[in-house]
Amino acid sequence: MSTRREFVMTLSAALMSPAFVRAENARLPLAFSTLGCPKWDWKKILSFANEHGFIAIELRGLEGNLDLPANPLFAADRIEQTKAEIKASQLRIACVSSSANLYMEDATKRAKELGDARRFIDLAASLDAPCVRVFGGKADSDKAPVPDAPTKARVAAGLRDLGEYAAPKNVTVIIESHDHFTSSATLKDVLNQADSKSVGLLWDAHHTFATSNEDPEFTVKQLGPWIRHTHLKDSTGSGEDRKYVLTGRGNVPIERQIKALQSIGYKGYFCFEWEKLWHPEIADPEIAIADYARVVGECMGNAHACGL
Repeated sequence: MSTRREFVMTLSAALMSPAFVRAENARLPLAFSTLGCPKWDWKKILSFANEHGFIAIELRGLEGNLDLPANPLFAADRIEQTKAEIKASQLRIACVSSSANLYMEDATKRAKELGDARRFIDLAASLDAPCVRVFGGKADSDKAPVPDAPTKARVAAGLRDLGEYAAPKNVTVIIESHDHFTSSATLKDVLNQADSKSVGLLWDAHHTFATSNEDPEFTVKQLGPWIRHTHLKDSTGSGEDRKYVLTGRGNVPIERQIKALQSIGYKGYFCFEWEKLWHPEIADPEIAIADYARVVGECMGNAHACGL
């Protein structure tokens, strides 16, 4: 019997046709983040997504510029055309991802971060996007393995405030499992304190596994009620030596992550986050994003062939 990696390599080699991908991935909730294609223009993002079976994209910068609300594509005199282009491509916006950090104690810095998050919430509402991502974050001087109680309280308060702002706009504010906030215990504490129906979790399944050493089944059991969006990616190695690799070539249990989400009736997108903007040495998006669509699309579309 072939190994999982051999299965994936064979599958990826066999399923190279975009037409095949479109047929096989029809109606599957696949998305990718624009973090993975920082040099693509808007037209290429939409066409590539459509051609490779994706039904949504997550906006995380465009052509390297992370200030999405200031992008001319979303200006008052352009946004209706942009929305029409998204619809014509049979796509939706899965999430609008900000860089806002909520840990900050300084009043001026905190106000700036919250204000920035509100700008992204406004953009998400204009695009009919369900979610805006924020970070808990971590000060460079903070060397503790997990955030202390005051930090968690500040993050929870920020989430609650942003949730109140987002609720009438039909947007959910989601904190990503990232940086200091990757353990289920920490995230559960913060989300309980936030206590808002308009606040949820972006489960970056790579980070809870690679940073907090959690099995996906455990994470989903602890945090499932809050999961509104997810990031999937693979890597190999451990600790500081981890390196991102194509889907199924590493040691991240992506198949189990997918099945854990399916076990709770998850209704969100299975979004590929390829960190090309931060790691220019990894595979180009034409390769990595298409590969994700083939491998995960086949896994999700054919339970008997799920061999990640």
